Amino acid sequence: MSDPTSQPEPSGTQGIEATEVTVGEEAVLPLIEETVRIDKRAVETGRVRVSTRTETVDQVLRESLRSQTVAVTRVPVNRTLSEGEVPPVVHEENGVTVIPVLEEILVVEKRLVLKEEVHVRRSSADEDVEVPVTLRKQRAVVERVSLDGHADEQIDPPSAQETTP
Repeated sequence: MSDPTSQPEPSGTQGIEATEVTVGEEAVLPLIEETVRIDKRAVETGRVRVSTRTETVDQVLRESLRSQTVAVTRVPVNRTLSEGEVPPVVHEENGVTVIPVLEEILVVEKRLVLKEEVHVRRSSADEDVEVPVTLRKQRAVVERVSLDGHADEQIDPPSAQETTP
């Protein structure tokens, strides 16, 4: 049962003894204060392993290739140039390059003879080709490694670069 003469203790003073001081007496009261100190330290909770893997994708590339061919035709002329006539020069006729071939021949007199012309005709053709190629792509693999060195789980965030066209 409770003692009718005891007074309730103010909060925060439980377990503290009270001392009565009369007028003229001095009493020394020790004041105690608790303090808290917080320290931080790094604690290793696990490790991660990062590696790369190369994947290959087979694709067929389509492209047009242009090639040019020339046809060389020798056209015999065998015409002697008259004295003072200007020798023919390389020229183009209807898309054909004409290259004059001159020869000096020794006769009683020297004459310049147009021996032949070399006609060079150009033509081009387009060809569609398909070439199989292998493309390589790397991605990072991150594994969480426990303190004992075992890989526990794979962390594989989807990369924005892994979208295929």
